[in-house]
Amino acid sequence: MPELPEVEALAGFLTERLVGRTVERVLPAAVSVLKTYDPPLGALDGREVTAVRRYGKFLGLATGDGPHLVFHLARAGWLRWRDTLPDAPPRPGRGPLALRVRLAGGGGFDLTEAGTQKRLAVYCVRDPADVPGIARLGPDPLAPEFTLEVFAGLLSGGRRQLKGVLRDQGVIAGIGNAYSDEILHAARMSPFRLAAGLTEEETAVLYEALGTTLREAVERSRGQAAADLKAEKKTGLRVHGRTGQPCPACGDTIREVSFSDSSLQYCPTCQTGGKPLADRRLSKLLK
Repeated sequence: MPELPEVEALAGFLTERLVGRTVERVLPAAVSVLKTYDPPLGALDGREVTAVRRYGKFLGLATGDGPHLVFHLARAGWLRWRDTLPDAPPRPGRGPLALRVRLAGGGGFDLTEAGTQKRLAVYCVRDPADVPGIARLGPDPLAPEFTLEVFAGLLSGGRRQLKGVLRDQGVIAGIGNAYSDEILHAARMSPFRLAAGLTEEETAVLYEALGTTLREAVERSRGQAAADLKAEKKTGLRVHGRTGQPCPACGDTIREVSFSDSSLQYCPTCQTGGKPLADRRLSKLLK
């Protein structure tokens, strides 16, 4: 799933190619992709794109005083820029194509989604805050107002584990499964550590690891073509998706904990005092 660094890079990529250009047509190719009906997609036709903005993992295209086109790529979605688009409109239900944005003068982009679980979502709204997922977002970790004091307040209270807190979009916007693993590895903390139990010093360490990990990932992604961002993300990850490989910090073997629809990766030496965490899915199979 694209997370904050990749979506930030996509926002920059689209800003260079869309701002100042006019939308000719927005053509849905999958019935499930469009989550709103008022205003209709046709309200975007003939509008000039004035800005491209990131909201957590959402991307939004502004058209001046007109509607906004907002989309979330979900787990298997992606954006494909095309300098030339076919003249014929897309056929609904054929292949991975979910939606096409055609620009006046030629070119545009496709939103595609692989697999059978169709979660890619597109909204045509008067205000991005009308999108429920945006309305509930927590603060953006790259914003200047995301201070150590704000972060400490988000961690306090309750009995939530660090991995879950970092991934919760209502707490912090934009961090997903991959970068939460990377942040916790950089901070040398267990994903199952209780957030409210951190000392002031540990909170500062985690805050620094969060900011450094995300900013470095954004810098690696900046200027990359949309087609190259997935590969760039994988090459920059130190523990996520690298089960069985040596930890780049200490050389220990990176371990995994599996869940029903996801998994996390960590280094026992760096993060859990040398003790492997119980793989709950495997434990259930052995009972």
